[in-house]
Amino acid sequence: MTEPTEDIILEMRNISKSFAGVHALRDVSFRCRRGTVHALVGENGAGKSTLMKILAGAYVADSGEIVYKGRHYDRLTTREALDSGIAIIYQELNLLPYMTVAENIFLGREPRTSLGLLDSKRMNAEAASLLNRLGVNLNVRRLVGELTVARQQMVEIARALSQQVDMIVMDEPSAILAGHELEILFSIIESLVAQNVTVVYISHRLDEVFQIADEVTVLKDGRVVGTKPLEALTRSQLIQMMVGRPLDEVFPKSRGHRGETALVAQHLTTDAINDVSLRLHSGEIVGVAGMVGSGRTELARALFGADSLRSGSLTIRGERRRVSSPNAAVRLGMALVPEDRKTQGLFMELPIRDNITVTILDRITRGAMLQRRLEAEAVQKARGELAIVMASDRQEVQDLSGGNQQKVVLAKWLATAPTVVILDEPTRGIDVGAKFEIYQLMRALTDRGVAILMISSELPEILGMSDRILVMHDGAIAGELSREEATEEKIIHLATTGRGLAEASETQTGQAID
Repeated sequence: MTEPTEDIILEMRNISKSFAGVHALRDVSFRCRRGTVHALVGENGAGKSTLMKILAGAYVADSGEIVYKGRHYDRLTTREALDSGIAIIYQELNLLPYMTVAENIFLGREPRTSLGLLDSKRMNAEAASLLNRLGVNLNVRRLVGELTVARQQMVEIARALSQQVDMIVMDEPSAILAGHELEILFSIIESLVAQNVTVVYISHRLDEVFQIADEVTVLKDGRVVGTKPLEALTRSQLIQMMVGRPLDEVFPKSRGHRGETALVAQHLTTDAINDVSLRLHSGEIVGVAGMVGSGRTELARALFGADSLRSGSLTIRGERRRVSSPNAAVRLGMALVPEDRKTQGLFMELPIRDNITVTILDRITRGAMLQRRLEAEAVQKARGELAIVMASDRQEVQDLSGGNQQKVVLAKWLATAPTVVILDEPTRGIDVGAKFEIYQLMRALTDRGVAILMISSELPEILGMSDRILVMHDGAIAGELSREEATEEKIIHLATTGRGLAEASETQTGQAID
């Protein structure tokens, strides 16, 4: 039975697009029903963003046509897309940091007085109203550059909502959101759908896809694998469609070979964390959960010497140590894979080989001369162990997919042979196939006796990979859970209240008795 034509708001028919002879899209057909959430998924490089940029007018297709609200286009310009009611929120934020929140929301569409002058009062009031719909309490006169990345994402969404759209494309909108902010995003999407707005949702997080989407289209290597209603799919079936092969979705299990104590932190206090103590053993993965702003990243920075300690001490392999800088941490056998690989983990415009060997230059130089043979050996070893897909080690790292960029960051630090590895959001913004490879690598490291501290906003990742779980709240550790006792409910309760469920229950009982 075919769907009624009036239910279809968008059809992209036989779209093809190449860049320098490389096929990004091949004969792709894609359609969405009005007032639904349509997920667009696939591994990095599958063509998802390219297809949506053609819809938004940022790219021109080599062939094919677009039918939007019954009107046929060989191509859509950016202005035609906006005027037709199509808004796109790109994965990379597209805001002007030295303009205010309100100015960014209404950029190019500023309200005017009857004399044609900028109506700042009305603009600020309408911006505040839009943010209130998002549940965000934000000063609209504040400069965007002063906001956190998560808050900037909310400004992007508010700007899209201000355009009276019929369709919003969200390209990895949750990659920088967690906890309450993620719940707000889902509430916004639910509200939009209730108003008959269509949402195209691109995400690597399959939990989100199953939570909010009505239909899903899978792209692989620039072609459509299939489109199905979510209710007709299981997670394993969707993963198999994405990667093109059966994939054991179970996280690699620990062999339980926990060894000697690798690191002890006692009463660490900085400007952002307060009296934090923890212990790491060789051969184990300790997960750190918590909401955005709970102090997770700040804990990593304190352990790695990037933030100064007000008080507290570190003991590494049985010896009291002073970790006064990242250089000192590296000399002591520590490594930190940061949450933002592009700004903190990589030199994006340098070749892959330079990024991989930057941490071991002292080992591959003789005097002032770089030994190319030693450099090539180090790169080839990393390429083989981490399955980094590259055309050449001279290729700029910015040209790699997100998953391969993350592998280069890991390779850089693994070249130092660390005994303690801190991973801050190790799989953020990478596809499910690359995630599985990184999980396998993490378990391989623990099998070799490496201790791993893993910070993650993804609860399935925390539950699936951690041997123990620490939950942070307001700059402190709110509780520790074993692998056996940990549940999403317990983690969320600790992260949001700073108390365990049992403690909360006792408090409520005591209040009732009083």
